[in-house]
Amino acid sequence: MSEPILIWGAGAIGGTIGAYWARAGIPVLMVDIVAEHVEACRTRGLNITGPVEEFRQVVPAVTPQELTGRYKRIVLAVKAGATEAALAALTPHLAEDGFVFSAQNGLNEIAIARAVGGRRTMGCFVNLGADWLGPGEILYGNRGAMVVGEIDGTISERATEMHRLMKLVEPDAILTDNIFGYLWGKLAYGAMLFGTALTDDSMSANFADPERLPAWLALGREVAAVAAKRGVVSLGFGEFDPTVFAPGKPEGPQIETIRWLAHYTSLTAKTHSGIWRDLAVRKRKTEVGAQIDIVTALGREVGVPTPALETLGGLIHDIEEGRRPMAFETLKVLIDRCKSVSTTA
Repeated sequence: MSEPILIWGAGAIGGTIGAYWARAGIPVLMVDIVAEHVEACRTRGLNITGPVEEFRQVVPAVTPQELTGRYKRIVLAVKAGATEAALAALTPHLAEDGFVFSAQNGLNEIAIARAVGGRRTMGCFVNLGADWLGPGEILYGNRGAMVVGEIDGTISERATEMHRLMKLVEPDAILTDNIFGYLWGKLAYGAMLFGTALTDDSMSANFADPERLPAWLALGREVAAVAAKRGVVSLGFGEFDPTVFAPGKPEGPQIETIRWLAHYTSLTAKTHSGIWRDLAVRKRKTEVGAQIDIVTALGREVGVPTPALETLGGLIHDIEEGRRPMAFETLKVLIDRCKSVSTTA
């Protein structure tokens, strides 16, 4: 048997990938810190449910303490906030000629390259609608875009092979020479999802409400402005085109994009974002640092103000620390801030 692909983090994304690969006969070993989940995966099997497909698959799994050996291919699929801790734990298990493949939200490839080196880092854009429901249980709510690419923009043999493997999960997966373009494009969408998590309303209800429109427009525009200033050519996924929010672009297509998001998010069994689930259900920290705070920091480096993103980040931190409720009154703070910025711009 060939060396298994190590999947570090067997939650919504890592677990879904692991289940599909194992079912296809690809040698896989998942690593997760939740012992009950590990035991469920390797004994009774990981249960994938939802409208996309339903199946149960036994997947070899261990806790970090049980892991031995070194591996050439490590898929990192932990929450962005756990990236540095995961890297510290997995680096001793990474072969010298191996690489870490980031199947995460945000710009974690930057931190991974800093930890293990750029040549041992590969990027991946994942937009599957999945939720970890409990030990051995994952809801696969909707298919989504998946893109593979080297962070230096080359089309390598190993990237081509990872693309082939990811097509086993998402048949329409793409191989790109601009992975950061896709990652920045998703940051615009992700910022809006963070905004929807300020309330208990569904993603679709948030996007469909005209009163909330100023927030979504401002967040999309700020991410696009930072990306443009940093020389990133943002790329879209599905029918979401982040370039409509670029500096100087007209408002009409931006409003149409929000309308499309309202429709798109109404079609999935995953009614709320993973951010909302972190706050409302799992009562844990979100990925705000890797998706929102990092954009404001990168914006400061190039002189691009991001008042809407800074307000959003502060509100998410307030909810995490129990200083504000998940309610419209919290979202209203962001809406009012966006309106005031628009008025003074």
